Amino acid sequence: MQLRRPAALLAALLATVALSACTNASSSSGSTEKSPREVLAAAKKTLDGTSGVSLALTTDNLPSGVTGVERAEGVATHDPAFDGKITVVLSGQPFEVPVVSVDGKVHVQLPLTPGWQEIDPADYGAPDPAQLMSPDQGFSSLLTATTGVEKGDSVRGGTNNSEVLTEYTGTVAGDVVKNVIPTASGNFDATYTVSDSGQLRKADLTGVFYKNSPSMTYSVTFDDYGTQKTITAP
Repeated sequence: MQLRRPAALLAALLATVALSACTNASSSSGSTEKSPREVLAAAKKTLDGTSGVSLALTTDNLPSGVTGVERAEGVATHDPAFDGKITVVLSGQPFEVPVVSVDGKVHVQLPLTPGWQEIDPADYGAPDPAQLMSPDQGFSSLLTATTGVEKGDSVRGGTNNSEVLTEYTGTVAGDVVKNVIPTASGNFDATYTVSDSGQLRKADLTGVFYKNSPSMTYSVTFDDYGTQKTITAP
């Protein structure tokens, strides 16, 4: 009987230590987990800090009868500068236009027109693509302006499904969205996909982007963080 008592006491002591360790680990893990707003703020910092990204903006439901952007893709840097193509719909017809934006000027090759021309992108319902990387007026500014942020589902993704991608939803005011689409108005539903490394990989924005037109969605993807490219005027 006396031999059992020390063994029982030892077992009880080990159980108490193990329970305490689990409790502390759980408490420590919970205390370091970022809130949804903190995740978006960190994603903004990461996007603002990278040299450049491959950026693509697309929509499958541009309202009929509007002059607007159907697609934009290219390399955007923090010079700021952009080198890529923008598809603009005019009178119901899409036109793919090569674009270089640097030093505050937007240069395009318009269809059926030789050479490059300097334009004001606002005339086409488009932003200056170089400003899409602006910390104050570009896509990253939407992240910290989003209200009612909630964490959604997490899925495997990326190369060989080696990453965990998590969705965050919220609402962005039209005055903020105007920085990326000048004709935007009203509030917008936003869904952001953020990697476990803190990179914004995708943003879906739904609302009224063009006056007197129905709600629509623009999807923007951000890839190749750390891209470096010297972009010069044509």
